[in-house]
Amino acid sequence: MRTAEVERRTKETGIKISLNVDGKGDYDINTGIKFFDHLLSSFAKHGLFDLNIKASGDNEHHIVEDVALSLGKAFKDALGDKAGIRRFGFAMTPMDDALVLVSVDISGRSHCALDMDFKRKNIEGLSVEMIPHFIETFVSEFKINLHAKLLDGKNDHHKSEALFKALAIALDNATQIDPRRKGVPSIKGML
Repeated sequence: MRTAEVERRTKETGIKISLNVDGKGDYDINTGIKFFDHLLSSFAKHGLFDLNIKASGDNEHHIVEDVALSLGKAFKDALGDKAGIRRFGFAMTPMDDALVLVSVDISGRSHCALDMDFKRKNIEGLSVEMIPHFIETFVSEFKINLHAKLLDGKNDHHKSEALFKALAIALDNATQIDPRRKGVPSIKGML
């Protein structure tokens, strides 16, 4: 099983994450930020990742950032040398009026191209600026290449939830083991 546990303790936050990449979508998430919990729960459910997150901290920014760092590290640790993975994954996910495209490459290199616009400053207690910050920080720590594009949508709740669901499905595809593949999916011999 590809699993990881990450604990991050700083003067600002306390984060504890357990991840099973080959899970069933079971989750138990409590960050103290309800809409953030909702997005992470959708991520776990639709990516079929078993994910437990307990987080506390002195403010929203530090909690969201440190959860992103810890979750990126958990994925990186769980995948190890990445032997046998498909490496690439994508999803186009609708949620009511919103349609989001996400494509990922588990390349060992960080790049984040996020083309999403939000109209509100806050969605149900979560500052909207924290959504791209979470994605960018997660991508940087996991060392993946991510392109995400809002294709349609007006409602910021729907746009952000479609983003997290599309990311989950794309990562589920990219992390799957391809039985035909021998070794790491790179002509370099490593990712």
